[in-house]
Amino acid sequence: MKPFVFVFRDPNEVKRTATHLSWFPDGGRKLAVAYSNLRFQGTSPFTCLDSYIWDVENPNRPELTLKPSSPLLCVEYNPKDSHVLIGGCYNGQVAFWDTRKGSHAVDTSLIEHSHRDPVYKTVWLQSKTGTEFFSASTDGQVLWWDVRKMAEPSEKLILDPTKKGNIAYALGATALEYEPTVPTKFMVGTEKGTILSCNRKAKTPGEKIVATFSGHTGPIYSLQRNPYFLKNFLTVADWTARIWSEDIRDSSVMWSRNLPYRLTDGCWSPIRPAVFYTTTGSGILDIWDIIFKQNDPTLSIQVSDDALQSVRVQDNGRLIAVGSATGTTTLLQLSGSLYTLQKNEKALVTAMFDRETRREKILESRHRELRLKERVKSGVASGDNQQAETVEEEEDLVSRAEKEFYATLAAEAKLQEGKKGIQFDLLDMEKKDFGKDDIAGNVSIVIDEH
Repeated sequence: MKPFVFVFRDPNEVKRTATHLSWFPDGGRKLAVAYSNLRFQGTSPFTCLDSYIWDVENPNRPELTLKPSSPLLCVEYNPKDSHVLIGGCYNGQVAFWDTRKGSHAVDTSLIEHSHRDPVYKTVWLQSKTGTEFFSASTDGQVLWWDVRKMAEPSEKLILDPTKKGNIAYALGATALEYEPTVPTKFMVGTEKGTILSCNRKAKTPGEKIVATFSGHTGPIYSLQRNPYFLKNFLTVADWTARIWSEDIRDSSVMWSRNLPYRLTDGCWSPIRPAVFYTTTGSGILDIWDIIFKQNDPTLSIQVSDDALQSVRVQDNGRLIAVGSATGTTTLLQLSGSLYTLQKNEKALVTAMFDRETRREKILESRHRELRLKERVKSGVASGDNQQAETVEEEEDLVSRAEKEFYATLAAEAKLQEGKKGIQFDLLDMEKKDFGKDDIAGNVSIVIDEH
């Protein structure tokens, strides 16, 4: 296949944002695109409600039109049945389609049992029937559904960080992450920039919210686990992309610098564990390779003059689709170096994640030690000897943990002296695979005359 770009344009006169993309699960021959106007109450009465399924080899007209009751903010193919899709609507309803039955939704949730705000994310669940999914909205709720009974949700979780189930304190959800190999766990990205780690099978609603991760200063637009290292996950929000470890809650383990443009979406490469992609409000697609560079993108491509809003990589990693604020979806073919696993890549990424996680643990321990010393001073000043003794015991534990950490580092350093191969491979990789000339050719673009 020759390098190319196909452009799929919103066929309507009033252009809308391409808010979400979903690849056809059987070979990636089709692309479902959800279209919606994201400006609150700014929608013209003449704005079309339709979303479309495109054939990747025919950019001239959609293969199928999806007709929802309200504009779609998200759409998702069923990985077990490629004829079935689910979508989340602007008015809070969810719906599902069977492409064999035409353009209209087979069933839609009742408005009185649906979300009260736009549905920003829907995800299929791992189940025997392949008919279950869940949805998240800025109304502060996560709802579970079964397409065989769409009248009302089968389960509900209020995202109240106080764990009291109070909707008044709930955090609005803007992103969802679900890993089928860990079917009881899921993660939620919120409007306030926090990430909630949840367990669906916990005994009480309060116990379902297991942990909170804080670090962003704006809504989480993308949240995804690394496909090779499930403990590590990517978030995209404000002006930064961050990589987290489930073992560290106070801080991410890696992050980009504050970029000069707002980030709008992101995703991991399904093939290379070191590569991920982000889109920006300035129309740029950034390609990141954390082995080569951590703080800045490895390559930036000006895809559009308009803001980019969504990105999704084909399962085989060869094609990437990006959607813009004016309804244009651009399809690019990537070079082989971006969808071919590099030599020793898994080992290098493993070492990098482990090193950064240990570093954050040391910093976390140091911060805890400083806080304990402050408590000691205040305890002595108030004559609270019992508190001071407890603090001293905790300080001993911190010191012991630091000694064990440095001992581990020393042992690893000795082990690495006899294993220089990985280092030489890394240098060779930087010179050959990631050289400036090769990087510039990572994505070749030829505009289709259509």
